[in-house]
Amino acid sequence: MKDLRILLLASAFFCLFFSTDTMAQVGFPYCETFADQESLGASTVFGGSARLQDGVLRLTDAQQEQNGYVYIDIPFSPAYGIKASFEYFMYGGTGADGLTVFLFDAVVQNFRPGGFGGSFGYAQRNGQAGMTGGYLGLGFDSFGNFGNSSEGKVGGFLGGSPGLFPNAISLRKGGSGVNGYDFVIGKITDTPLPGQEVLALDVDFRFPLSSGGQGTSRVTDPNQIGYRKVYLDLQPHPSGEGYLFKLEMEVTTQTGEPRLITIFPGNAFNFDAPEFLKIGFAASTGGETNIHEIRNLIVEVSNDAGLENPSGVDFTDFASCEGQENTYFITDEEVILPNENSEIRCLQFYSSLDEIDAETEDICAQGKCREENRVLEIPEGTFKAGTNGGDFTFFPNEGFTDQNVTVYYTITDTYGKSSSGNAMTLKIQESPEPISIFEDDNLEIVEEVRLCGGESVTFTSRGGEIYERYEWYKDDQLIEGATSSQYTARSQGEFLVKAFNRKNCPAISNVISVSFPEFPDFDFESPVVGCIPGEPVDVTNSISNYDPFTYDYKLSNGGQTYLNDEMKEVSISGEYQLQIKHADLACYSSPESLQVVILEEELIANFDFEIRGTGVKGEEDGGFFPDDEFQFRDLSPNGAQSWSWDFGDGSVSTEKNPTHIYGKKGEFDVTLTVTNMWGCEASLTKRVSIIRSYRLMFPTGFTPLASSNQFFLPKSKGLISGELSIFNTWGDLIFQTDDFMTPGWDGKLEGKLLDAGIYVYRYDAVATDGEKVTKSGKFKLIR
Repeated sequence: MKDLRILLLASAFFCLFFSTDTMAQVGFPYCETFADQESLGASTVFGGSARLQDGVLRLTDAQQEQNGYVYIDIPFSPAYGIKASFEYFMYGGTGADGLTVFLFDAVVQNFRPGGFGGSFGYAQRNGQAGMTGGYLGLGFDSFGNFGNSSEGKVGGFLGGSPGLFPNAISLRKGGSGVNGYDFVIGKITDTPLPGQEVLALDVDFRFPLSSGGQGTSRVTDPNQIGYRKVYLDLQPHPSGEGYLFKLEMEVTTQTGEPRLITIFPGNAFNFDAPEFLKIGFAASTGGETNIHEIRNLIVEVSNDAGLENPSGVDFTDFASCEGQENTYFITDEEVILPNENSEIRCLQFYSSLDEIDAETEDICAQGKCREENRVLEIPEGTFKAGTNGGDFTFFPNEGFTDQNVTVYYTITDTYGKSSSGNAMTLKIQESPEPISIFEDDNLEIVEEVRLCGGESVTFTSRGGEIYERYEWYKDDQLIEGATSSQYTARSQGEFLVKAFNRKNCPAISNVISVSFPEFPDFDFESPVVGCIPGEPVDVTNSISNYDPFTYDYKLSNGGQTYLNDEMKEVSISGEYQLQIKHADLACYSSPESLQVVILEEELIANFDFEIRGTGVKGEEDGGFFPDDEFQFRDLSPNGAQSWSWDFGDGSVSTEKNPTHIYGKKGEFDVTLTVTNMWGCEASLTKRVSIIRSYRLMFPTGFTPLASSNQFFLPKSKGLISGELSIFNTWGDLIFQTDDFMTPGWDGKLEGKLLDAGIYVYRYDAVATDGEKVTKSGKFKLIR
């Protein structure tokens, strides 16, 4: 029995490696009641409206437009055929649509059901692809669409009729995408529609697929009317291609008289199956409804007579070491597995052969590899089955050094066939003290060694005994050829060593992790710009998440190098290379280009303004008025590429030389901000003072007889009304007007030109802001 490989690891190490979760099943038999969440297998996958409810798997409620599916994510080998049994419950609605049991290729990575409606989640439907990897779909169709060619399905009853075939059980083969899923065979189970008589069961055997309509409940008693149970059997075809398909149902149509009715006696299904299959169920409703439910599923090998029980072997005189968990593997090669595509599915432990004999008739207990048989506690210690078929552990209790312990075990294969039981004897020996791994000549124990690419580290093991041999492990895998007290690691992983003493018990070392840390992702902005000539720039501000405690940074340009915080004072423009490394390592990342720009000439903002087209720049030119249109001009001397104006009244502009009308009096601080190609900014603020709301100017004289200056009239701006009055020196009113369109006084009174001399004017007006204006003065009439 020297082929039995033994791994002896410290208890602290293996408490992380093994768990007490129920072993995941692989292969036959598969038994699932769907009774509750606690007993449900971990590999049951739900979709759509499917859920556990009231002790069954409910696929749909009696509601319109529902669909649900479930599949068992466990591969079965179909080499010896498949047989399955389950109860279904179809009730409580108006009679639609139905359910399917399906088989599909176990290698499918991303399972997706087919179309629902009349396709029941299996076949294609109106351009929607059929089930991924579908091999077989058996539909129990209350409404009548699964067995016809409607909705894009291929084939059906009567050569592919699109008509309804209610209460029909139909078989479809596999397909891919929108192709295939062809109708193979079907049978109507109840009274057929006219013209469908040839498709139905004999009158004495007919029954409806549903157990009851609206308001009815689930029928679980085989003696009550409405009970339904399915027996599906796929036996390997004698020709070697595909299967013989047999379908029987236990049906109760009269109280106390359940009947077994043959639907298909063994029809050919000549389609080769993939190497492994998985099983599932689906159901749907449409405009009509039903509750669809499943329970008590059992999947077994069909040709059980063609299978043989595996054979184990007796293991004797193997060492175990006290005080630590010892791990062993029984490989497929060490036992006899006579059945095709078979492997060790589970290992179970017993105190005696009598206990094994008591369980041989319980097929579902074998299929589930019962939890209580995976752990065996005896006075000498604890045996525990592992998660990988033939692996197990033994933890000896203290006080049994140099004693032997014997237990019994069985192996169960992929098809649920179990060995008759064999003995296993182990000798308990004293465990050595642990040893330690050190990095090179460093006598301090470390948990991790970090390296740069291409580097290596030499580990040395030291302990308190003389050791006859060593085994080094990386990530729990034995390193071939590593048999000395030293080992040089050149790759990433977790390393430990086992040093075996003269009793062949291993001293287990600490674990050291070797890693080659990747360079961290770091973002930075380039170029880094200094806007003040002669002042250095801080490059670290451009590096996101700059962290000089965890990482080291290097900036260089061939002649100058800055490290970490030295990069806060970079004073020379140019192209640089930026690199990063872990602070505890010597290797830097590949260089990344970074540009530093420090302005040689300071950016300056400047501008002026005037009343557009007048040259008026201030009070000295007559002042500004609310409705004046200001022209602003950028006078910045160097490098400006964009402009931002703030006119001080909430208005802004990005034009280089904008115009603006304020429309009111006030003091307005106008700010121009210019930006150059590097993002540097400069600003300047100037004040615009609009202190006038009107302008009123009178001439000192006029010449009525000349070709120009013939009328006396003031020039004004900002007035909304005004009245001009002209008087002689004795105070007599000789002219008056409030018409803004008048050309003015022409020097005449009652059509006669007055004498040259001095005259007096008075002007009463109202400005745009409501200010009252009165102005008077003298002027000359010149002849």
